[in-house]
Amino acid sequence: MLTAGIGAVQAQTFEKGTNVVSALIGLGSSLGYSLGTQSPAISLSFEHGTWDAGSTGVVSMGAYLGMKRFSYKTSSYKESWNYTIIGVRGAYHYTALKSDKLDVYGGLMLSYNMLNFKWKSTDGSGGSGNDNLYGNGGVGLTGFVGGRYFLNQSLALNAELGYGVAYLNLGLSLKLGGSSGK
Repeated sequence: MLTAGIGAVQAQTFEKGTNVVSALIGLGSSLGYSLGTQSPAISLSFEHGTWDAGSTGVVSMGAYLGMKRFSYKTSSYKESWNYTIIGVRGAYHYTALKSDKLDVYGGLMLSYNMLNFKWKSTDGSGGSGNDNLYGNGGVGLTGFVGGRYFLNQSLALNAELGYGVAYLNLGLSLKLGGSSGK
């Protein structure tokens, strides 16, 4: 019984073979328009513990999807900006903390940023448009740091700083698998 308890304390929160899905809501963004209304930034990510990086870490690879919407309306027209960011991410998870509750990490994301802009006349003068402005965003390389605090073996509170669809992202992560064997 005592041995099982010690093993649980020594267990890592992120190992080779671990799969994590995160759903986050973002605060602060360089995307968009300062006037009007905006939706919260929403991002989803998946990562897989790909390989061991010595005795102090695990490298993960994964995918990212982020979305944010801004709109502005006057007496004669309304406009909307819909941002979508898709990316691939790699992160280093520092495992030397020997904690079964905490996962700290940092990494890079290569992304493609898309903007869909729409406008419509609201004063009866006619006219509307829908422009897919893919050239406005383009490819980006950004960094991030984050941490997860596990409430149990699979559910964690997640906080991440960096650039994606927002500067600060808060939400939940779900661990879908454990180690594939070290």
